[in-house]
Amino acid sequence: MAEITKQDVVAFIEKMTVLELAELVKELEEKFGVSAAAPVAVAAAGPAAAAEPAEEQTEFDVILKAAGANKINVIKVVRALTSLGLKEAKDLVDGAPGTVKAGISKAEAEDAKKQLVEAGAEVEIK
Repeated sequence: MAEITKQDVVAFIEKMTVLELAELVKELEEKFGVSAAAPVAVAAAGPAAAAEPAEEQTEFDVILKAAGANKINVIKVVRALTSLGLKEAKDLVDGAPGTVKAGISKAEAEDAKKQLVEAGAEVEIK
């Protein structure tokens, strides 16, 4: 008797219709006493675990939501904050929303937000 490999099983399943595959899954669940829906229960428990008190956030991202009317001023501020070249800063501003700075302290994030808002941009800190 020939040995059946995983590749043989995958090739067999690829040729099945969706209805045949659903019937196969049902038969396997009955035969082995398992359920394909079990991972759903685990996923449903995930949000409950997230409700636990979270640690205080220490790293923040400054996200440019929109450049506003003074796009040139916003590009200048982005260049000053990030040390990007003119083209890269322009691409970032034109491609808003986009992350200007990531993983920075709260004080630095607030300062960057203040500078960008003064230049006319819409900014969000996450």
